[in-house]
Amino acid sequence: MDEKNLIEMKDLVLNYIIKEYIDEDEEKITYDTALISSGYVDSFSMVSLLVFLENKFKIKIPSSKATPEAFNTVNKIVDLVNQYIK
Repeated sequence: MDEKNLIEMKDLVLNYIIKEYIDEDEEKITYDTALISSGYVDSFSMVSLLVFLENKFKIKIPSSKATPEAFNTVNKIVDLVNQYIK
C-alpha cells in the first residue's frame, strides 16, 4: 500500500474512533495513542470497531488476531487490516 493510501486509512480509522468512542473534551488522539490500555476503547467497542473494519474494507479478521494488543493503537489496527486486504 502506498503512503497516501496508508495515511488515508489511518485517518479513516482515527476519525471513526474519535467519533464513536472519544468525548469531545478528551485529549488529542494520535495514531500512536494507546486506545485500549488507556481505556478509550473497551471490549464492546473493540467488537464494534472490528465489525466496522471488516465491513469497510471487505475483509474477515480471525478472532484469534483481533486481540487487545492488535487494537491498542491506530497504527497497529491499520497493520492488522493490511494483512487481510487483497
